[in-house]
Amino acid sequence: MFTIKKNNVDGSVERYKARLVAKGYTQTYGIDYEETFAPVAKLNTVRVLLSLAANLDWSLHQFDVKDAFLHGVLTEEVYMDIPFGYNTTQTGTVCKLRKALYGLKQSPRAWFEWFTMSMKNNGFKQCNSDHTLFLKHRKRMVTTLIIYVDDMIITGNDKQEISQLQDYLATEFEMKDLGGLKYFLGIEMVGSQQGIFLSQRKYVLDLLIDTGMLNCKPTNTPIVHNHHLGEYPDQVPTNK
Repeated sequence: MFTIKKNNVDGSVERYKARLVAKGYTQTYGIDYEETFAPVAKLNTVRVLLSLAANLDWSLHQFDVKDAFLHGVLTEEVYMDIPFGYNTTQTGTVCKLRKALYGLKQSPRAWFEWFTMSMKNNGFKQCNSDHTLFLKHRKRMVTTLIIYVDDMIITGNDKQEISQLQDYLATEFEMKDLGGLKYFLGIEMVGSQQGIFLSQRKYVLDLLIDTGMLNCKPTNTPIVHNHHLGEYPDQVPTNK
């Protein structure tokens, strides 16, 4: 068990969450897991989607899946020690996992496969150039969804289908409606009549805070002016 912190867009703490995490570092390839790769949204695809929304006046909705990795169904046989605090009268017993847990190496792939199957069951087609993009055409109207792990953007010109998709996903998973798109992949987004304004100010500030350089003064040339590089007799050669 361990606790993680969930932050709001402005950086404040929203809540703390406890997680039961499996010791994935003890798993053996070929026995406990096979493939672990799960695709994530490409930034170019997100840019194209934002461009379409800005030019065609599509509304952008953002959703978050709660406990996403817990939805994945395991195809391998995985066993885990009894969690601390769970009392049992039998000795030497273990848990057989049917669904994924945080910490398992195959959890991301298991979750994405389950999500993909749910989208296809709802009539969506998976894009070949970006597997995280799902499309649905109906009566010359289009609905699109792109997902990055557990964050998703829904847009299009079919308001009825978008509403139906939201209801469908809410029955399949525990969803959180984040409203209009404001922050995605480190990019702040503000919509207006002139278009969509993108900014990474918060992302840059977070980097400066993490590296302890928030109070540093900016400079155009971060080196001494007219500094000359030279060789010194006692210098140690650099290991290239």
